[in-house]
Amino acid sequence: MQSLSLGQTSISKGLNYLTIMAPGNLWHMRNNFLFGSRCWMTRFSAENIFKSVSFRLFGVKCHNTDSEPLKNEDLLKNLLTMGVDIDMARKRQPGVFHRMITNEQDLKMFLLSKGASKEVIASIISRYPRAITRTPENLSKRWDLWRKIVTSDLEIVNILERSPESFFRSNNNLNLENNIKFLYSVGLTRKCLCRLLTNAPRTFSNSLDLNKQMVEFLQAAGLSLGHNDPADFVRKIIFKNPFILIQSTKRVKANIEFLRSTFNLNSEEQLVPICGPGAEILDLSNDYARRSYANIKEKLFSLGCTEEEVQKFVLSYPDVIFLAEKKFNDKIDCLMEENISISQIIENPRVLDSSISTLKSRIKELVNAGCNLSTLNITLLSWSKKRYEAKLKKLSRFA
Repeated sequence: MQSLSLGQTSISKGLNYLTIMAPGNLWHMRNNFLFGSRCWMTRFSAENIFKSVSFRLFGVKCHNTDSEPLKNEDLLKNLLTMGVDIDMARKRQPGVFHRMITNEQDLKMFLLSKGASKEVIASIISRYPRAITRTPENLSKRWDLWRKIVTSDLEIVNILERSPESFFRSNNNLNLENNIKFLYSVGLTRKCLCRLLTNAPRTFSNSLDLNKQMVEFLQAAGLSLGHNDPADFVRKIIFKNPFILIQSTKRVKANIEFLRSTFNLNSEEQLVPICGPGAEILDLSNDYARRSYANIKEKLFSLGCTEEEVQKFVLSYPDVIFLAEKKFNDKIDCLMEENISISQIIENPRVLDSSISTLKSRIKELVNAGCNLSTLNITLLSWSKKRYEAKLKKLSRFA
């Protein structure tokens, strides 16, 4: 091996590790362990470069220039033994497989101690492999913080099984703790926080200042609309729309204005949809909300509806704004082709919750059972399968 000099540093190629050229303060690294190709590193001191090389010299073995670096073989063996879907994990977070230090065994033992099965643990790592980078201390602290919201270990395990990202996305436990304290301080109940944790976990990854900004904005909006209890106004909106805290105040403000101007609502009238079924509209793209409403209006106008009927329809069923234009039009056409009138649809808007295939199959079954769709209460088209089938069975008896 050549001796170390300021002009050139060479580590024997026979060792199959690294070759480093160092002219002046410009370093050229071949067989790069991060990218599998050549790269340039500039303006680093010799001391810093040698620290980096020393770490990788004893930590990573490299292939030749034209091949990819070896993965962490021990990690792959451990994950395969645990039943992890390696292909899925690689597609989702490939960087994890280049880490030299991972904690998959610690994670496994920790989750087993909390009641998770081996199959659930494998599923969690397959879908969110970054979980194996969390230290036992971090896991334990985060779990304790979650228990301030969630009542049992098993319930947390169930949440992780459904959405591992909710727990492992961030490792900033101090930020999590501060957000929990703040959200409790504004009057949110444990049940409400649990809903946030389950449906909108990013709320707890937000900076504390960001959450404070949205809460203060909502409190001010409640006061401007004449609500006499701003804290209650915030609680109602968050309970109805758990995603509200991960939206921008600009978007929410635009949608509040959209509801006011579109439906000619005074302050008191605005409170009804905002604190109720219309709360979910607040986190829609404002452009999308306006385009969707314009399409609904155009379609219903073409079928003879009045402005008042259109507004009543949307305010009674704000979810209709979430439907894509084509899907809305196709569902209306599907129903009307079966002699269901537009007035029936206006009076029973939740019928649009069902897919077109469900609507067609149920309509066919009801016709075969001898039902007159023009006089039928069509809400049953949107009932649960069990409830619908029980009703169909009764109707068939009288056919």
